[in-house]
Amino acid sequence: MISEESRNKIIDFFENISKYYGCKTEITEGLYTDNGNLEAEQTTWNLSEFTLVRSAYRNNGARLMMEGEKMYYEISASIIIDFKQPGRNSFEFVEQYGQTVFRITKIRFHYRY
Repeated sequence: MISEESRNKIIDFFENISKYYGCKTEITEGLYTDNGNLEAEQTTWNLSEFTLVRSAYRNNGARLMMEGEKMYYEISASIIIDFKQPGRNSFEFVEQYGQTVFRITKIRFHYRY
């Protein structure tokens, strides 16, 4: 279960995400089965880059959504177990999809200010 502090930071992230509209957005996604172990041989990685044009919260399914041209990415709000902001314009979400299945989503905005 995510802490109240982290929950508030996630809400703040999405309430202020519009400042990143028009920015190059880099999403690195990792799938793994050992929580906390992100070693290369234990994790499957994907990288996507796009210009962020829109974001929303989809009530049906409790999903946080980000969209660019020919790109759509969702994070399941109800299964987030961790949230961090390791840098000024960088954010990390960890979702738990099963007892031993996790997804980390690292988002980096190339923000000009």
